Amino acid sequence: MNTLELKKMANEVRKGIVTAVHSAKSGHPGGSLSAADIYTYLFFEELNIDPKDPQKADRDRFVLSKGHTAPGYYSALANRGFFPVKDLETLRHTGSYLQGHPDKKHIPGVDMSSGSLGQGISAAVGMALSAKLSGDDYRVYTLLGDGEIQEGQVWEAAMFAGHRKLDNFVAIVDNNGLQIDGDIADVCSPYPIDDKFKAFNFHVINVDAHDFDALKKAFDEAKATKGQPTAIIAKSVKGKGVSFMENQASWHGAAPNDEQYAQAMADLEKVGESL
Repeated sequence: MNTLELKKMANEVRKGIVTAVHSAKSGHPGGSLSAADIYTYLFFEELNIDPKDPQKADRDRFVLSKGHTAPGYYSALANRGFFPVKDLETLRHTGSYLQGHPDKKHIPGVDMSSGSLGQGISAAVGMALSAKLSGDDYRVYTLLGDGEIQEGQVWEAAMFAGHRKLDNFVAIVDNNGLQIDGDIADVCSPYPIDDKFKAFNFHVINVDAHDFDALKKAFDEAKATKGQPTAIIAKSVKGKGVSFMENQASWHGAAPNDEQYAQAMADLEKVGESL
């Protein structure tokens, strides 16, 4: 996909996020929207995956460590063809396979059940080590929240990945600056994020999470990096694309009502028309 096509697809992913959370009357739109461009780049450009064969042995692996932003993950998977986009409307409904957090047993394309913050990166590092031990060439990617990295287990996993020189592993931090309780710098500051990963022997790239050309450059650089894992610190806007949600911590885990849903979709329609 070229940059324009990626922008258009990311806008569709955002529509799916808003629709799913509105239909569920619960969920996490803010961090899903901030990561929508990352999801789009990963699933439409970066990852070696096949919707027709979700379990193919040589596929790249993706672990959503910040599992509560499943609406973004599901919307990207659906738009990529892993399951019908219409099913996004069943998010969190009784009997739906689209649960509030990713479930690898029931959702095509999901490599790891996740949601307990801090644990996803450990599972991803284990997958990367497995590839090395088995001589496989698949790559492993994980997406973390910047509030999530306040968890100690994240740094245990980072220490291990750096020590084992897992150059097939990429940790992406969605740095939107806000968590459920407010500004991450006020709650328990993880800054400087880049220096922390460097201290664990990671190659570190700082990038604008909403710039597809910059994302391409960052992921290409990660792929070319040998002898150490890569951390991509992606500076993003919480609630990106929906006017009243942008940079508002209150939209971390709240669903729009009917009026707000209409406004959000109108905002995204305008974005689409401008592309």
